[in-house]
Amino acid sequence: MPRRGENIRKRKDGRWEGRYYVQKMENGNSIQCSVYAKSYGEVKEKLSVAKLKKERLEKGKETDMQISFSRVAEEWLAKIRVEKKHATYTKYRMIYEKYLCPKLGNVFFSQWNNDLLTNLFQSKGTAPLSYSLQKSISCVLNQILSYANFHYLVHLSPYALPRFKTDGKPVEVLNQSEQTRLLQYLYQEMDIYKLGIVICISTGLRLGELCALKWRDVDLEENLLYINATVQRIAIEGYKAKTILLEGEPKSNFSRREIPLSDELTRLLLSYCHSQGEYVIRGKKPMEPRTYQNKFQKYLQSAGIKKKNFHILRHTFATNCISNGVDIKSLSEILGHSDVKITLNRYVHPTTEVKRQHMNTLSLIYGQLMGQE
Repeated sequence: MPRRGENIRKRKDGRWEGRYYVQKMENGNSIQCSVYAKSYGEVKEKLSVAKLKKERLEKGKETDMQISFSRVAEEWLAKIRVEKKHATYTKYRMIYEKYLCPKLGNVFFSQWNNDLLTNLFQSKGTAPLSYSLQKSISCVLNQILSYANFHYLVHLSPYALPRFKTDGKPVEVLNQSEQTRLLQYLYQEMDIYKLGIVICISTGLRLGELCALKWRDVDLEENLLYINATVQRIAIEGYKAKTILLEGEPKSNFSRREIPLSDELTRLLLSYCHSQGEYVIRGKKPMEPRTYQNKFQKYLQSAGIKKKNFHILRHTFATNCISNGVDIKSLSEILGHSDVKITLNRYVHPTTEVKRQHMNTLSLIYGQLMGQE
């Protein structure tokens, strides 16, 4: 049955249909058009957009081009604020305000040209932007352009960021000597903070995931760790210097996962599971990631290791798994990657020792062949 006054109905095939009419033909009849979707809310939005497009087409496409980039960007950001995680919205707004608005904010789509985008990543008197940051900027830019194309019929092509050649170097990891020294130091006078480092190098947890880890997410009977949250420090909208520590959902749906625990790690966790507090590392509230990074640096220094990024623990875990024959699919799920290609491209760089083992295996095969002869 159609919704009253909306011209929306549910079809027998399960889809929702929304109908609207375009301008009358010479014979006086109207042309009926339809939009389809899997839900009522989705078809209602599609119908609203279709009617808006029809009105603008009847007035002429020129009016759509006489709109500024900043106006469309603000509309898109308002949509993102409702639909996405607060941390995602904050990141997108920061990128827009810092890198896109100063150069494109006052530009009308009728003035759009390739030179605007060519100069987007060029800066005077400052270091060039990293390729990773350029990708983030182009991602936000293209999402705004896509919104403009859909809602304002501007028909602009997405920006294609030139690809840089990469040398394919493996990620930095702790070598065997550094791992030995670090673990020996951590096991001396072990406490919950040192145990946190052992957890990361043994499971590949991200820093924010460890800081948000609760005891209710640790199943010591089944030897499983459940990742259901992460913490990060984000800027407060309207303030350049003020930030808050925000606990929220993991990085992506794939980051929400379960990780099997080794017997040794389970034994260590059993020693602290009766401690006071909801959170594993700090107790009553989540650990501040920056504070914990500072602790990690002190641990490295005490173990005679140069300063390293905290993420090196995750890289070291993944590389150790690859070197010891863990299949890529299992490792990808443990790390919370959305695609095994990410795991392959980032971590499958065999060490010299592993290559030497393969060569010795091949030599052994040749020796057996010679013995048979």
